[in-house]
Amino acid sequence: MESDFEITKKTEIWPIEKVAQKAGISERFLEPYGNYKAKIDLSILKTLENNKKGHLVLVTAMNPTPYGEGKTLTTIGLGQALSLLGKKTIITLREPSMGPVFGVKGGATGGGYSQILPMEDINLHFTGDIHAIQAAHNLLAAMLDTHILMGNELDIDINNIVWPRAIDMNDRALRNIVIGLGGSGNGIPRESKFIITAASEIMSIVCVSTDIIDLKKKLSNITVAFDRKGNPIKAGDLKVEGALATILKDALKP
Repeated sequence: MESDFEITKKTEIWPIEKVAQKAGISERFLEPYGNYKAKIDLSILKTLENNKKGHLVLVTAMNPTPYGEGKTLTTIGLGQALSLLGKKTIITLREPSMGPVFGVKGGATGGGYSQILPMEDINLHFTGDIHAIQAAHNLLAAMLDTHILMGNELDIDINNIVWPRAIDMNDRALRNIVIGLGGSGNGIPRESKFIITAASEIMSIVCVSTDIIDLKKKLSNITVAFDRKGNPIKAGDLKVEGALATILKDALKP
């Protein structure tokens, strides 16, 4: 039996322009990332306002083992089957996290003859969305600690900070850490932690935001800590939502 990798090497990959053409997407909305990947400009939404609505099929499951149980594979296979029946079909998947890619679970692009290509690009950096989300997440964490160091005008309780750092890797040593060591110039020593980037609240916000204005509004409402009276401190209180949205402007595009 051929491996997934062997199958990919025998398969001709369509240029992204040909893929877009089959999906009915004009090249003027494409922002290519090489020959086989592209972003779609959000202005395309204005051209779809009067289109007939399609049907949404959600594929999900609870994984009983660390290996995953084929949600991506099933989604791709279902899309292939519907396309074979003459239906206009587009499958929508989340970008793989590099943590599981290099762990026991492995990649997240399907398998066998139901996989998406280029597999190695998608499983690693793809179009850089997760990296952008990680950068935005950690900028917010850095701005929070800088605010505390520079006088703590918002009276943030350093024992009630709920915004961690993020990294797109499985690294157990970073689950619980102490930051701010090495002298007063390096911040206030306190306990913190890292989460995997895919679990960031910013990841969820990017998924549900409709445009850059909506993105900024949702980012400003992130609760990062509480003050000494128990009141929530939002990202908007730190006036950082504009910088975060700038980092995420391309990640917002499908």
